[in-house]
Amino acid sequence: MPTPAGYPGVYIEELPSSVRTIASVTTSVTAFVGHTRRGPLNTPVRVTSFADFERRFGGLTSQSAVGYAVHQFFGNGGTVAVVVRVTKAGTGKAARVTLESTEGHSECPVLEVHAKEPGHWGSGLRLAVDYDTPCPEETFNLHVLDARGASRESFTNLSMDPAHGRHAETVINAGSGLIRVKVVGEGRPDPSGTVSKPFAEELPDLEVELTVKIGEVERAFTLYDPDCDGEAPCDVTELALLLERKLRALPDAPGKHAFAGTEVTAFGRRLQVVAGSIDPDDVVRFLGECANDLGLEASVNPPVFPLSGGEDGAPPGPRDLVGSEADKTGLQALRDIEDVNLLSLPELAGYESVGDMVTVLSAADRLCRERRIFLLVDAPSAWGSVDAARAGIGAFEPVRSDHAALYFPQLRLTDPLTGRLRAFPPSGAIAGVMARTDGERGVWKAPAGTEARLAGVYSLAVQLTDRENGLLNPLGINCLRTFPVVGPLVWGARTLRGADALDNEWKYVPVRRLALHIEESLRRGLQWVVFEPNTEQLWQQIRLNASGYLHTLFEKGAFKGGTPRQAYFVKCDKDTTTDEDIANGIVNVVVGIAPVKPAEFVIVKIQQMAGQFEI
Repeated sequence: MPTPAGYPGVYIEELPSSVRTIASVTTSVTAFVGHTRRGPLNTPVRVTSFADFERRFGGLTSQSAVGYAVHQFFGNGGTVAVVVRVTKAGTGKAARVTLESTEGHSECPVLEVHAKEPGHWGSGLRLAVDYDTPCPEETFNLHVLDARGASRESFTNLSMDPAHGRHAETVINAGSGLIRVKVVGEGRPDPSGTVSKPFAEELPDLEVELTVKIGEVERAFTLYDPDCDGEAPCDVTELALLLERKLRALPDAPGKHAFAGTEVTAFGRRLQVVAGSIDPDDVVRFLGECANDLGLEASVNPPVFPLSGGEDGAPPGPRDLVGSEADKTGLQALRDIEDVNLLSLPELAGYESVGDMVTVLSAADRLCRERRIFLLVDAPSAWGSVDAARAGIGAFEPVRSDHAALYFPQLRLTDPLTGRLRAFPPSGAIAGVMARTDGERGVWKAPAGTEARLAGVYSLAVQLTDRENGLLNPLGINCLRTFPVVGPLVWGARTLRGADALDNEWKYVPVRRLALHIEESLRRGLQWVVFEPNTEQLWQQIRLNASGYLHTLFEKGAFKGGTPRQAYFVKCDKDTTTDEDIANGIVNVVVGIAPVKPAEFVIVKIQQMAGQFEI
């Protein structure tokens, strides 16, 4: 808005810049779709390290090619992955347990608890409940433990009242990464272990003999001995400390920690005694009249409440991997997430039927075209020789896409689970090499050559010679080779449309990926154009913004040519946008680039010279 001039002088007005920066999008975020040990079903989850993958998806398992592919991805330079867990439809169950309440003097279920995700892993979860809260007569605490008894999650001051600010179902379901709960009755869940009756203000006589039984082990002891224990406890808290010390001093069963790890907690006027064991059979029971007089036989429960019944889902079939676009399952789950540049489907290499493999690849290719993703295809594991690869490539004619590249042969690595060598599909490692190359050189550099070393690879399933490489390269098969000193590496950079017979403009992987990168960057960077007045001023701003972005790539070496004019152009004017286009609300921008193609064949000519050199 112009500054109003009310007096003679100099006025300063700051004008906003009309230049809008177009930022480059990511180039190497890789999506892995398939079977994992655990994790949310059909939900894309972003992970930034293999340790992150282990926490979210359970790590390696012999039934999951995805776990190994992710491991190889990060081992070869990958930085960000998106994992979608898929299982066979109708398989897999979540472990569960129902907590009961006896507060109304009759047992009734009050809280259903189940693992957040299907799988056997949930059967390793344990729950502990206590009433050690500011309002011990109304609220409770819920602790989630693992199979070793280590604390994983804790939720405090919970209430079963839906109107309470700490309603158990609301708080746990919103904050837990391990469990989900549903309130199914009134009353609080019973606490873990043995809970006493409320003690009076004045403690009873404590110079008594008590007998305690944990599991099958029974021990007797004196609760309070004036000669050994000093002053008598004067409140419930001091009594809890005394009882805990006495129980922990008792001889334990061989190999057990039930007595030695006993915990005694005071809340309100009551005591809670829990065995130092996560074995549900290690219930603490106080026996005899003295225990009854002290109120230590009031409520007896196991030390933990175990979840059970979890079952792993079976590996997905072709239909499960393809998924449903309406339900966003399988591959279609990737439609909900931005910034995915590469796609790996390592399970396909193990399919016995090439037809099933082609079915999944067809669906993946449609997704890749719509979302500007590049697909990494693993050669079938049945291709155990060059002749098998030459004979089998014909089955891939229906999916010869310029958005995909096929790599052969498989990699031989040491399996971290067994310590033995075995073959793995290469797409995870290839994606890591692409990520490393993009970071060091740029997406326009072919992810192949002596810099494209495959880390951690012991050998290749098929050792190729130069002559055999020459038979496969013209067919659009990217070969993995082993060279002296350098070791295993990527020695091909063609798309599936890169066969010599097809003569396609998208022959090379870096050219295709550079174009996808520019398309997506311009699409996002020009969103501001929508609803702007379609005039020459707008066209000028578009040319300025797009040219600035492309010039940045030119300076980095993404295009061939010695000058910007030779490297790229941006055209947006009355020639590209006619009056009819303006009437229809359309603005047309034409962008041309001269990509750098890889030097696939290097020919060196040597001539022998006769005569003597004069110095």
